[in-house]
Amino acid sequence: MTAATTRQQRLRNINGVRPPGLPMRALKGLVLLTACLLVLVPFVVMISTSLASPEEIRAAGGYVLWPQDPSLAAYEAIFRGGVVTRATLVSIGVTVIGSGLSVTVVAMLAYGLSRPGSTFHRPLLLMVLFTMLFSAGMIPNYLLVKSLGLLDSYWSLILPTLVSGFQVVLMRAFFLAVPQELTDAARIDGAGELRILVRIMLPLSKAAIAVVALFNAVAYWNAFFNAVLYINSVEKWPLQLVVRTYSVDGADIAVDSAAEVIPPQQSLQMAIVIISLIPILLVYPFLQKHFAKGVIIGAVKG
Repeated sequence: MTAATTRQQRLRNINGVRPPGLPMRALKGLVLLTACLLVLVPFVVMISTSLASPEEIRAAGGYVLWPQDPSLAAYEAIFRGGVVTRATLVSIGVTVIGSGLSVTVVAMLAYGLSRPGSTFHRPLLLMVLFTMLFSAGMIPNYLLVKSLGLLDSYWSLILPTLVSGFQVVLMRAFFLAVPQELTDAARIDGAGELRILVRIMLPLSKAAIAVVALFNAVAYWNAFFNAVLYINSVEKWPLQLVVRTYSVDGADIAVDSAAEVIPPQQSLQMAIVIISLIPILLVYPFLQKHFAKGVIIGAVKG
């Protein structure tokens, strides 16, 4: 009896079912390969089209799968225009500041709500849960931002989405899972609540913080609707609004109109999209190891 046969019998005895045969495993592999291709091919087309020459784009009818003579002319034209460079800096600033403030506020609020004896614990928790079910709507939010004097301000891109009820519940579930003996020992040593949060809770909550930071970073980086509502000055546009304006409306705002040679519109569109994807692609691998652990916090009890 071979080792593979023994292993199959052991699996069948444990699970009570026959393990899949070679045809079924091959079918599963084919399905997974097809799914991967469906995801990767559009991404490859975007990169290839952004690097393709005008002749290749015309010959391919608009989009190129594999460029024969790759060129960075589209990227050079975009960054020479200055609009994308400025919008990229705006998006980076909004993402970094917004994510940092959001993680700080969410962690402090979640820690307060995780302490049963805190002031107004239950009413505040109900308010947080209420925001997960109902929202004020676009017009009340606009009137609120206007009344606060935040129109055409960078703060209008940060403050309206600073706190998420889901993220507060996620962090609260983690803080509740921390053994009570740790905080009791810290209080006996004379530590206050802020010191307990900074010295004990936050170092133990790296997975939850990574998940909350990733959620906020992706949300702030991809947000453009708040900019459409609240930002009037073109120089304050974030990158996603530039992507939307150029890719959807076809406005030639992203390139230098005085340039002698302007790359095809398809190359410019794909180049702007690739630029908007690069920061998230660079950050996600460093947070991915915490992501799977963080999203299941509080899912298992006992």
